[in-house]
Amino acid sequence: MLTGDCIHPELMRVLSLLGHGDRILIADGNYPLASKTGDAEKVWLGLRPGQPAVTDVLETLLHVIRVEQAEVMSPGDDSTPEIFGEFQKLLDGMELTKLGRFEFYDACGEKTLRLAISTGEKRTFANILLTVGVA
Repeated sequence: MLTGDCIHPELMRVLSLLGHGDRILIADGNYPLASKTGDAEKVWLGLRPGQPAVTDVLETLLHVIRVEQAEVMSPGDDSTPEIFGEFQKLLDGMELTKLGRFEFYDACGEKTLRLAISTGEKRTFANILLTVGVA
């Protein structure tokens, strides 16, 4: 029986296979997960609108993995979505790398993306791409 914060069996299976430099996408409910994540393992967690939130999943995964880098999809209009501040707070102030929409899609299509998680998140630009660091 698992006693940690992450008890989802499929997530734990895939997380146990990750190594340094592998990537994880935690996506909002609007992200085209099936078509924009290549061969990555896909897990759909969305229960209902807003649940779970991307930040709920991020907070849970941070108890299981170390993050070396975090990338977000920029709105492209010099605005900063409020959720970016929430990401930084959860990541202990880590600087977020902002990618344009299509640049973000391209990054999520690379072979290093090993896990793509869809949530029930309804906020826009609530997608975060994590690079796994050394434990």
